[in-house]
Amino acid sequence: MMHDFLCVNRDELIERCRQKMARRPAPPASEKELDHGVSRFLDQLIKTLQLEQTTDAASSRIVSGPSGGGAALSEIGESAARNGRELLLHGFTVDQVVHDYGDLCQAITDLAFDKGEVIQVDEFRTLNRCLDNAIASAVTEFAYQRDAVVAERTTQALNERLGFLAHDLRGLISTATLAFTALKHGNVGVTGATGAVLDRTLIRLRTLIDRSLAEVRVTAGMPPHSHLISLSDFVAEVRVSAELEADSTESGFLVVPAVDRTLGLDVDPDLLFSAVGNLLQNAFKFTKRNTAVILSAYAVADRIRIDVEDHCGGLTPGQAEKMFEPFEQLGEDKSGLGLGLSISRKSVEANKGILSVHNMPGHGCVFTIDLPRHALAGA
Repeated sequence: MMHDFLCVNRDELIERCRQKMARRPAPPASEKELDHGVSRFLDQLIKTLQLEQTTDAASSRIVSGPSGGGAALSEIGESAARNGRELLLHGFTVDQVVHDYGDLCQAITDLAFDKGEVIQVDEFRTLNRCLDNAIASAVTEFAYQRDAVVAERTTQALNERLGFLAHDLRGLISTATLAFTALKHGNVGVTGATGAVLDRTLIRLRTLIDRSLAEVRVTAGMPPHSHLISLSDFVAEVRVSAELEADSTESGFLVVPAVDRTLGLDVDPDLLFSAVGNLLQNAFKFTKRNTAVILSAYAVADRIRIDVEDHCGGLTPGQAEKMFEPFEQLGEDKSGLGLGLSISRKSVEANKGILSVHNMPGHGCVFTIDLPRHALAGA
């Protein structure tokens, strides 16, 4: 009988499964996982086969569950669900969960062949029913737990971002309030240091809010409001804001070469303005003191290029790949949320463009926005 064969060869079957698991590119299975997976399933399979040889064969369904995978509580289902949870926590994938049960099935058939054991058709049907129910329960629980983990991580990331945003807003508003109070009492002049503090704080507030609104639009998948604009007019508008940024940081100075007035862009101006503004803010943040930040806009064949070049000294190996990831802050200045470059890339991509960075070791780096070229009517 098959249950006698399984009882006698239980340890060897478990060892064969362990060897099969070890050959797969997966985390090593612990004794606890084997107990809730292979070992426990093997014991329940034996129990099911034994019950089916009694006068109350229907009671075996309490252990194995019904045929066809119908929803019903069973010992195999509960153990398989627990196994699915544990495998997820230890870094396994769903296909590895399925393979664990497939390993046992193959181990049973291989060992039976090696020992000349004959397995009856009804016993194979029981084996298949038990495997089907175990795999279904394990995969269902695995998917449920995985979705719960993803949802929890998403919520946690969102809460962290909201917390950082609220913290930055509160700090900036507090600074602006103190500066305004000092100016209101007439103890200091508007053109003095206190007025400069208020000016810098308001600029940073505006930048933070603009960046957050751009992120909301891009993340929500809202379609861009595109229309044809003049590249030179766009750069002129960005220049005004960038010069205020340069004055507030007191680090570098802005250089803007002339722009061909015949060039046009079919873009969402707000999203593109946010992207370029983020790049300029980042450039002034990291460029060396009293060095130039260069904003260039020009045409190359059927493309428009907008470059933001700084003198930060260049990037270290591996920085270029990481700097567009959310919450990455690779420099010594850790102010802000680490979202500027990530949002800039999304905003550029929403305008059917590409944002890239070119490293110049020992000098600086150039961020390039690449967009389709358009001509202005009547230019």
